[in-house]
Amino acid sequence: MTERFKALVIDNNREFTVKVQNLSLNNLPDEDVLIKVSYSSINYKDGLASIPDGKIVKSYPHIPGIDLAGVVVSSRDPRFKKGDEVVATSYEIGVSHFGGYSEFARISGDWIVPLPKGMTLKEAMIFGTAGFTAALSIQKLEHNNIRPESGKILVTGATGGVGSFAVSMLSKLGYYVVASTGKETEKAYLSKLGAKDIISREDVFNGKIKPLDKQLWAGAIDPVGGEPLASVLSKIQYGGSVAVSGLTGGMNLPTSVHPFILRGVNLLGVDSVYCPMEKRLGIWDRLATDLKPVNLLDFVQGKVSLEELPSMLPEILKSKVRGRIVVEI
Repeated sequence: MTERFKALVIDNNREFTVKVQNLSLNNLPDEDVLIKVSYSSINYKDGLASIPDGKIVKSYPHIPGIDLAGVVVSSRDPRFKKGDEVVATSYEIGVSHFGGYSEFARISGDWIVPLPKGMTLKEAMIFGTAGFTAALSIQKLEHNNIRPESGKILVTGATGGVGSFAVSMLSKLGYYVVASTGKETEKAYLSKLGAKDIISREDVFNGKIKPLDKQLWAGAIDPVGGEPLASVLSKIQYGGSVAVSGLTGGMNLPTSVHPFILRGVNLLGVDSVYCPMEKRLGIWDRLATDLKPVNLLDFVQGKVSLEELPSMLPEILKSKVRGRIVVEI
């Protein structure tokens, strides 16, 4: 086994640095499963980890990357053996535990999902946390009786990772999808994914929030949060639901109780980080079956190497990434 390997290391000793370094397997945490990483991906959290004030990394030096897919090299966990293809996202990976931007990762077996049948390791990382979160959001809507016949479904931040997958998956399931974006140039992309209507972000939130507004959508998937979410809630139809998973629009939610007590609107929190393993396994199975887009490559804006990550990671914080960026390790 190769004792030395490459990893992207973030350090904050005297000065903040993000660079590829050569490490030893002894530098990795003492966990049960050693994985040879094949692919990772770029998420908003990874972008935050790459800046000094991102408030994501718990301690330094650190290897970021909240997603990884690869092959088991060795395991003390009886659930996994050498040669198994596996996926790991969320939990503490890439936050307080060394993550996927590394040729090797050592993590707990409790955080690992066997690669679903009908899915490759690369496809798993095209999905990554973004695809998993979109699927979890859809399942939340389904469990609250939001069906294709219920009416139009809004997807905010539709060109991002979560939004792009939500548009495609909802469309595949037969929903009428309204995609909201601030990028006028991406209408063809969203139409290709299955959006029936494409509206501007100003059509969702124009700077003013009413306690109740015109009822427009039966439900929504919102990875944005903040004031735009408050505006969305005021426009949801009676008995509708909104699945929220992000905060790129801010952490404050300046709404009133009116949507909830006068229209029976449901605000559904979506947590992909500590999602229980039983539910997690079910979501990954759906990603390989009924929620799998016809062509996953439609979601890939590009692929990068470890060496290209330092310059690429900040771009996701500037809303310059469409869909997904795959990291080839």
